[in-house]
Amino acid sequence: MYNNFPWPTAATEAQRAKVEECAKEVLAAREKFPASTLADLYDPVTMPPALAKAHESLDRAVDRCYRKDPFPTDRQRVEYLFALYEHLTAPLALIATKKTKRRARG
Repeated sequence: MYNNFPWPTAATEAQRAKVEECAKEVLAAREKFPASTLADLYDPVTMPPALAKAHESLDRAVDRCYRKDPFPTDRQRVEYLFALYEHLTAPLALIATKKTKRRARG
């Protein structure tokens, strides 16, 4: 499974294993409801408690890969990840800009 967030390079093998374990717990919790669609499972009003708990554990495990203290809110987690993503992709944007300028001159 691939994710679209920048994975922290400082994450330890133990942290990675914990994330993998928690991700498997999320999948196992979803398998308990084979007749439910993802829309059903992730409705904030009707989300099964076992699935919500599994996601909370996964969030905590992932948070610990980035920093010691958990993120107080989802918004702060997303803002942190976007800032990290921008930092990681800034060199790529610079390269793309230079290539565009060279083509425009030619």
